[in-house]
Amino acid sequence: MRPLHFRWRYIALPLVILVVSVTMAAIFYARLPADLAYHFTDGSPDRWMHRAFFLAWMLVPQFLFAGLAAGIVGGVIRLAGPRQPRPGAERILGVMGNMVALPQVVLSFAMTNIFSYNAYGAQIMPLWLFTVIAMALSGIVLGTFFILTLKQTLVKR
Repeated sequence: MRPLHFRWRYIALPLVILVVSVTMAAIFYARLPADLAYHFTDGSPDRWMHRAFFLAWMLVPQFLFAGLAAGIVGGVIRLAGPRQPRPGAERILGVMGNMVALPQVVLSFAMTNIFSYNAYGAQIMPLWLFTVIAMALSGIVLGTFFILTLKQTLVKR
């Protein structure tokens, strides 16, 4: 087994979500009014924000989360040094780096939902419902990776 090295797959999901978010912002920007409704009470907008500030408010965290994923992976690889990793280390590193995608997905959905309301007058679904669904699905995926990694570790001992 060789020492750990950086692989793009360790941070693939955060990077893909970042690219999708930036692309959506670029596509929707011209279709949006100058002031966007971003907060809703009983389905009606009650707070507004300038679209440039809103885009910064949504995209800056996306870049920070992608950077955080790269920092986590790079830090773990640096801490591991030239030592031989334990079985399943690459899988765990991939989960650690890509786990940052959960808040990115929620932010991306929030941005899409607000774009949809302001451009077309319709919301996709409430943000709380999407967040619950995303958390449940990510819990299932994380549990599956945990079980597979545990099996791989126990079998190789």
